Amino acid sequence: MSDSAFADPPTGTERARRRRRTVPDIERGVAAIREHLRTMPAGPGVYRMLDDDGDVLYVGKARSLKKRVANYTHAAKLPHRIFRMVSETARMEVVTTHTEVEALLLESNLIKRLKPRYNVLLRDDKSFPHILMTGDGAYPQITKHRGARTRKGDYFGPFASAGAVNRTIAALQRAFLLRNCSDSMFSARTRPCLQYQIKRCSAPCVGFVSEAEYAELVDEARRFLTGRSHDVQQELATHMQEASDALEFETAAIYRNRIRALTAIQAHQDINVEGIEEADVIAMHAEGGHSCIQVFFFRAGSNFGNRAYFPSHDKDTEDADVLAAFIGQFYDDKPPPRLILLSHAVPEAALIAEALSTRADRKVELLVPQRGSKRKLVEHATLNAREALGRRMAEGASQRRLLDGVAQAFGLDTTLARVEVYDNSHTRGTNSVGGMIVAGPEGFVKNAYRKFNIRNVADGERDERVDELEAGDDYAMMRQVLTRRFARALKEDPERTAGTWPDLVLIDGGANHLTVAVEVFAELGIADIPVVSIAKGPDRDAGRERFFIPGREPFVLERRDPVLYFLQRLRDEAHRFAIETHRARRTKALGSNPLDEISGIGARRKKALLHHFGSARGVARAGLADLEAVDGISSTVAKRLYDFFHEDG
Repeated sequence: MSDSAFADPPTGTERARRRRRTVPDIERGVAAIREHLRTMPAGPGVYRMLDDDGDVLYVGKARSLKKRVANYTHAAKLPHRIFRMVSETARMEVVTTHTEVEALLLESNLIKRLKPRYNVLLRDDKSFPHILMTGDGAYPQITKHRGARTRKGDYFGPFASAGAVNRTIAALQRAFLLRNCSDSMFSARTRPCLQYQIKRCSAPCVGFVSEAEYAELVDEARRFLTGRSHDVQQELATHMQEASDALEFETAAIYRNRIRALTAIQAHQDINVEGIEEADVIAMHAEGGHSCIQVFFFRAGSNFGNRAYFPSHDKDTEDADVLAAFIGQFYDDKPPPRLILLSHAVPEAALIAEALSTRADRKVELLVPQRGSKRKLVEHATLNAREALGRRMAEGASQRRLLDGVAQAFGLDTTLARVEVYDNSHTRGTNSVGGMIVAGPEGFVKNAYRKFNIRNVADGERDERVDELEAGDDYAMMRQVLTRRFARALKEDPERTAGTWPDLVLIDGGANHLTVAVEVFAELGIADIPVVSIAKGPDRDAGRERFFIPGREPFVLERRDPVLYFLQRLRDEAHRFAIETHRARRTKALGSNPLDEISGIGARRKKALLHHFGSARGVARAGLADLEAVDGISSTVAKRLYDFFHEDG
């Protein structure tokens, strides 16, 4: 087994540098594969095909590596996509495994990590949020959780979105009055917070509920989340009736409100099927060489929402193969449920089920239902997939027309695949940031957004790579942002093969901003990227924006022109992103404390100092004797504190 088989994938820079492709040659590709066949093992494993530059073209698995790879040498029988792949193959790497199940698991992991061009690829595979009921304290907290399950407690999910989790937690708080505050806030409370006032918490922080009573609420919530919601509601209904019979109407109203909160949770779950306790429903619809896969999550007998995926694949790939590849990559980093309902029969279903069972350490079943309620559930998911794909294709076509309209309006003879829009934000020159947003044929490309923390005199920052600027100088800020953005692009992707260079740069500003951009491009030797600035109309009137292009007089577009609305959306998105980034930086700056920078000052000493002097400024003004008078502050620590704030004295 080659040590390089587990090497990390190339970085974006390395990929860009390697993308110079030679002319495909089927005879050369077949010869390279035959050369590797001479020493190819006959057992199970995973193979990788690589091109001349070392980029991975394809990852596959096989029960018998030698037999499987030998199929690629019969060029006349290869489908068009595989023919292209073999033509580009220069060498191969192989990893042997003990079983075919291990090979399947490794294949899914490598595809997800290396993203080979000729494999079906799952895009946007973000982690799913869960509800965590902590188990490391007397009064458990209920909170949203993502990532590794390192904290002790009960995890419920997955939920399809953060919104679904937030709605459920809010309803659970109303139903069971559980706290959602952090442990530090919980321990520091001396009176109930707003959550108690709005009847979403029982205020255990100040002893308004005993530990035993709170434990009973926690048990009810746990039973509700594990599928015994009917029992919980019945018990609450009984308590409400008993309170009403005893003329304790306020208590009865509390139970009534809790029942309503539980009903609200179930109302948001849209569709539920009796008999399904734990299952994922995975349905696919393909059209025009594109596909959408909908995943519905059912846990504890309840619908936890759904999410749409649009995998990347060749248009000739069979639907069943796309679905099989999706399943492997989807469950590569998450536990599968006991039952997976599918819209299509997938190849090697038994092997996939065995691999998932190995991963989950319990039996996992794949089922393509033919009738009954399970079949209706799959049909419902398929309908959602078809509608989502239709919306995406329509949006893509509309976006393409708008981009073509922008090119026409600006007199560009190129097809726009990537538009970058820039804006700055600051408060009186402090915490200055620049924002870059990206739009393409499929809409805003949010994972390509970038923020730039401006280095200026007011913030006391220095950076040899850029000129210092005076606070509030918007033109100098734009110069710094564009210089950093494109100097880095020239360094990392000089041949522009990684798809990260724009076809058009839009600047939020007027003629002077355009001049700055043109000067930056001239200094960097960039002469082929169109740049346009968009200035707000008189009195900042939307619809009367003026556009500035080098060598042309400023012009406006018709007020009802869809292209104008589109450009306004781009400008407003850049403005929104810059402002949000600035606010986040400003909030972080406001929340910083100089005491955090002093070695030996932990949470306890920091708390003692702030209680004694009232603020960090009070600590800074204190004399050495005053510092030594604080509990827990030794003479050594006091001297360190004093020296920190009086370095120039």
